[in-house]
Amino acid sequence: MTLTDTADFLKFLDASPSAFHAAVNVESMLIDAGYAPDSDLTPGGHVVVSGGAVLAWWVPRKSNPRVRIVGSHTDSPGLMVKPDPDFVREGFTQVAVEVYGGPILSSWFDRDLRFAGRVVCADGSVKLVDTGAVARVPNLAIHLTRGADQGIDRQVHLQPIVGGNLPLSELVARAAGVDAGEIVAHELISADTQPAAVVGDSVMSGRLDNLSSVFASVQALLRAQDSAEDVLVLAAFNHEEVGSASTTGAGGPLLERLLARITASLGDPLDFYTGSLAVSADAAHSVHPNYPGKHDPTHRPLLGKGPVLKINANQRYASDAVSSAAWIRAARAANVPVQTFVGHNDVPCGSTIGPISATRLGIPTVDVGVPLLSMHSAREQVGVQDMAWFTEALAAFLRGD
Repeated sequence: MTLTDTADFLKFLDASPSAFHAAVNVESMLIDAGYAPDSDLTPGGHVVVSGGAVLAWWVPRKSNPRVRIVGSHTDSPGLMVKPDPDFVREGFTQVAVEVYGGPILSSWFDRDLRFAGRVVCADGSVKLVDTGAVARVPNLAIHLTRGADQGIDRQVHLQPIVGGNLPLSELVARAAGVDAGEIVAHELISADTQPAAVVGDSVMSGRLDNLSSVFASVQALLRAQDSAEDVLVLAAFNHEEVGSASTTGAGGPLLERLLARITASLGDPLDFYTGSLAVSADAAHSVHPNYPGKHDPTHRPLLGKGPVLKINANQRYASDAVSSAAWIRAARAANVPVQTFVGHNDVPCGSTIGPISATRLGIPTVDVGVPLLSMHSAREQVGVQDMAWFTEALAAFLRGD
């Protein structure tokens, strides 16, 4: 990444504490680049936000009857605020939270936390909110844990305390610019307030899984659009961390409905789906220097050595020989190195939107992503060069190189 690209990436991370913020920020970046905020299929770029998800597409003036898709997700693990958040215990005002996805719970202790997302008001209006630093989950002093079980009780030990003893509902209302009584519902998640930063050759930040893929996808779309012969689609879904089964998740209808409209506009060619290709862009695991045995001995992706092709015989990833070959060709055309992740047989791997969208759409899909350290921590690590390579490889894939 150039210095400008890296600075823009840091700004995007800091401005996207929730899936809802990320989706709106993607829309803003694309509108600034000339995309229209509408659902048309006329030549040019179009972008639509749906809750915490965003779809964008580029229609060439003369296009082939096929589409190239880059899918990712906007959500990250964290602590979700419960509907009735305010309670007091031992004189401390606290926030009732529920664990969202699979966070590394210990990483959320002793951090200055903000809560961000959306609120719905009594008049039906929806507002994005970001409280700024208001709370923390305090650790128990080591002097009081000697010889005791230091396990984390999700119900008891994760409830943040609020600075200033003001109830969170009041702080959220102030952030929204309304009276607390006007807010009738909310979707709010925790976010670390420490800004994203470059340390050596890495970016350190929360939510790199999977805003690293979202940002790279946007940049790749903009770089590929002018020479594209296929219709290009960016799909950044919500709720991947909890299974994608929602109206704005990869298991929902958003992308399928868009593709149905595209096929109709192209004359509904029989070979549309088989002639199309998709990338599921989601972060991958770098080998950890302190836990090297957690990786397969012959497939050992490393931070700073290039984007990762992810393969799993049990279909936890959607990559097959054909889609993998398409990715490798694109990476070679962009002079980008390719690493491969295959899980250790005794260490179950995660999954992505890839198998879900491939099953739903019937479009050959490859799972790829940048290698991370500390995935699902409140603060993760990615290589600056890996982000640059990933963007270039995605752009080459979208161009059909």
